[in-house]
Amino acid sequence: MTVSARAMADATPADRDRYVDLLRVASLGTVIAGHWLMAAVSGDGMGNLLALVPALQVLTWGLQVMPVFFFVGGFSHALSYRSLARRADGRPVYAAFLRARLRRLLRPTLVFVLVWAALALTVQLAGRGGGTLTGAALRLVTQPLWFIGIYLAMVAFTPPLLKLHERHGWAAFAALAGAAALVDVLRFAFGVPYLEFLNFAFVWLAVHQLGFLRADGRIRRPGLLAAAGLAGAALLVALGPYPLSMVGMPGEKVSNMAPPTLALLCHGLWLVGAVQLAARPAAAWLRRPRVWRTVVAANGVAMTAFLWHLTAMLAVYGAQLALGMDLPEPATAAWWAQVPVRILVAAALTAGFVALFRRFEAPAPAPDAATTPAPAPAAVPAAGPRAALGITLCLLGVLGLSMTGLGGLLEGHSATLIAFPVTAPAAIGMAVAGAWLVERSAPVRRVRLRG
Repeated sequence: MTVSARAMADATPADRDRYVDLLRVASLGTVIAGHWLMAAVSGDGMGNLLALVPALQVLTWGLQVMPVFFFVGGFSHALSYRSLARRADGRPVYAAFLRARLRRLLRPTLVFVLVWAALALTVQLAGRGGGTLTGAALRLVTQPLWFIGIYLAMVAFTPPLLKLHERHGWAAFAALAGAAALVDVLRFAFGVPYLEFLNFAFVWLAVHQLGFLRADGRIRRPGLLAAAGLAGAALLVALGPYPLSMVGMPGEKVSNMAPPTLALLCHGLWLVGAVQLAARPAAAWLRRPRVWRTVVAANGVAMTAFLWHLTAMLAVYGAQLALGMDLPEPATAAWWAQVPVRILVAAALTAGFVALFRRFEAPAPAPDAATTPAPAPAAVPAAGPRAALGITLCLLGVLGLSMTGLGGLLEGHSATLIAFPVTAPAAIGMAVAGAWLVERSAPVRRVRLRG
């Protein structure tokens, strides 16, 4: 049994920060819409609209909103960890924290991966994995999983970084931002190799740290933060080696995304400041019951929609090809005329996938009158190390799969992950094993009430 969105909305505590839930839904929705818009399939293959029309790359300064999602994650992780720590009576809570934060993330992700892996294997066994659209689908459908891998790392590092925040406040953020800047200086000014990959940690953890600051009410001048971030990003792009696009472009020598750059961090600062400026009017709007129920319902399926949205768009293009319909050259007038229809059909298909797979994202029902959760999870020997190993395997597996794709399963296709080759089956195995370790590290104990 799952909890309905109406019941969850009606049970919302008065002190809940509803704006955070809206930001989570809006950021994932914006990413989905951006991916649908950027996909440019023609008879010659799949391309990127922003690469075909470089003038549109300025849109990424509004559409690249993953920093907002990671910022919201930092806020939620701080509240969750502190809540567990208060109820733990001094017992370690790391394993319980990981399990609590990852259950609704890993279950729908692993279902998505296993369904697509089975489909990819079937297609390749039938000898049909080399088609233009099929090959692109098997290569691209797992690429968005990179963000889940980064998010797993943020969850893993929350306890130590939260302690740094509680001791140093803004200085902890400044240290991460300064480290990101130093990496870029060594990379671009002195040509030091491989250091740039450290910014996968420094840039995204700095944005995550801003969520801690919000949790403690320490972002008091969001307008200044937004202006500084926007000015910094603009200057870096205008004067430095940084490209205009805040998402990766095929064939570019420097990407702001992979690995992240100081320009992307500045972009994140301006987005965080901008959304903070809208917090007060949005909070008043979210007090309307119908609006809040909509946000709760959307929040309950947002991850499932994110996981399956590219599948839906690829299905739209596949149906066009199967029906013998013309695929206009991307960015032409005929192509733009089809965009609204494609997006509407993709949205409908995504809703179908959500209806099919939403149960894997659904939260557990609240305990009934017969049972109630114990104040803290039961102790498990070596729970902390087991959970740490589990989340490490998860993030390596998910990141590896985002790089390898699902093409070439039978040929042993691999990609390099942190200097080591990894294949898709190995990545899937690591993710599944890691999820199992996290799940087993802190089992929930229920206490039967008598009378």
